Amino acid sequence: MSPDRDEGVQDEGVPTDDPPLLKWRGMAALAFSALVFFWPHMAAIHLVYLWGGYSLVDGFLTWAVALRGGPGTPRAWLGLMGGAGVACGAAAMIVPDIVAGYLVLLVAAWAVCTGLLQIWIALKIRGTVERGWVVSLDGLGTVAFGVGLLVCYRFEFGAFVWMIGIFSGMLGILYLFVHAWLDA
Repeated sequence: MSPDRDEGVQDEGVPTDDPPLLKWRGMAALAFSALVFFWPHMAAIHLVYLWGGYSLVDGFLTWAVALRGGPGTPRAWLGLMGGAGVACGAAAMIVPDIVAGYLVLLVAAWAVCTGLLQIWIALKIRGTVERGWVVSLDGLGTVAFGVGLLVCYRFEFGAFVWMIGIFSGMLGILYLFVHAWLDA
């Protein structure tokens, strides 16, 4: 990125995303993934708390991107994405016993909604932001993950744990690569 531009902002003033926040979102996703892999036999209630914590962190970081973004930032859509994360995380923390019974469906719905919002944002910024296709790729992957969970929501709990761990790890790696790419 040339030195005459603000960090995360392209020529037309539309932010690609805030690179430091991408780094933090990636690290949060990798931390969640590592905890899932190193603690695979956790009880459902522990996974609810772990996912709720991750969802809260991701939601607050998405809100930070919406608030810090420059002109052209799709603030409303980023606000909705962050709000979905915070709402799901708060529900997991407040009523974990109820959420545990619906965790697979809740994660699937969150993934599909978040992915669709990412695709919409990518379409909105496609002509003005370099590398906006990465947002589309992230959105498509997230929707595919959510649809996969919806289609196979009655599988064994251990398989769900591994699926959510793999997805979080891949998402974290993607965020860190995009952060490094935008920072270069």
